[in-house]
Amino acid sequence: MMAFLYVVWRVSEITLVTGGAGFVGHHLVNKLREQGQTVRSYDLSAPRHCDDIQGSVLDTGEVASAMVGVSSIFHLAGNAQLWATDNSVFNQVNFIGTKNIVDSAIAAGARKLVHCSSLTTLVGAKTPIGESSVDETQELLPEDMLGEYPRSKLLAERYALSKKGALEVVSAIPTEPLGPGDNSLTPPTKMILDFANGKTPAYIDCTLNFVPVASLADGLIAVQEKGQSGERYLLGGDNTPMSKLLNVISEMTGRKMPGLKAPYAFALLAGFIDTKLVAPIMQKPPKAPLTGVRLAGRQVSFSSEKAARELGWKATAFEPALQAMLNWADEEGLLLGA
Repeated sequence: MMAFLYVVWRVSEITLVTGGAGFVGHHLVNKLREQGQTVRSYDLSAPRHCDDIQGSVLDTGEVASAMVGVSSIFHLAGNAQLWATDNSVFNQVNFIGTKNIVDSAIAAGARKLVHCSSLTTLVGAKTPIGESSVDETQELLPEDMLGEYPRSKLLAERYALSKKGALEVVSAIPTEPLGPGDNSLTPPTKMILDFANGKTPAYIDCTLNFVPVASLADGLIAVQEKGQSGERYLLGGDNTPMSKLLNVISEMTGRKMPGLKAPYAFALLAGFIDTKLVAPIMQKPPKAPLTGVRLAGRQVSFSSEKAARELGWKATAFEPALQAMLNWADEEGLLLGA
């Protein structure tokens, strides 16, 4: 009888996922629905489900409507690119959008909010060039950030956590999501496709950390169920040298990877020219955004020990997710022949 009442109680609750039609969002929405949760996706894209709502995080009226009856929120909506023709879009979407979601959640009487942050908030100008390691205890200032995207994400995370007295707020900090279905081609996916398609003649000797998108969905749910209010949880996988990633891509695609390793100073200069001079004139995203180059030059390893210890979560290996992503890209016509 008690089990029956628990199931009825869970089903009667509504979980809102902002950005629910996005790369990570649609994997999370599907997982939540598989578990029997009543889910409402809120996204700019057209609804895929009768419970979904189309809307912007910048429209406070639409946000308030989406919050009606909601008990728990996953806030994933945001601009995840590292470059834009107008940098103010990052502050508008990532910071102001988060403020609107958090304020509306409090006004609606929601119980818990999981804010999706970014690994870029843990790496700053004071992070040494070369090898180092960090976890979620790293606290940097907005002026330490290496670009407008990470700055906007840090400000958003700070605002959300500042409201932990009004509702339960937990921050999830994913590393680089990897897997099929990344239609917006976020930077990690775009980087891998460029290597696989022979569009990148050189590389920076950096450390990468991928979290398979299916594992990330599980991690976000673990944060919702077990995460403590006011806490931050880094959700990452294995730390992977760029050389290893290139070897795996080569094995999976049959394409020869670049053998030229660019010194950081050279990559930084190229990124500056491409981002500050070429991209504004061409009105096209730079191949190597300056923010990305600055992040790559700091060979940071990320630790998810806290998530393993407190949430019982651990990411799966990145190789199957990479293969699934390449298969998806091939089906979508994004992968050129070797």
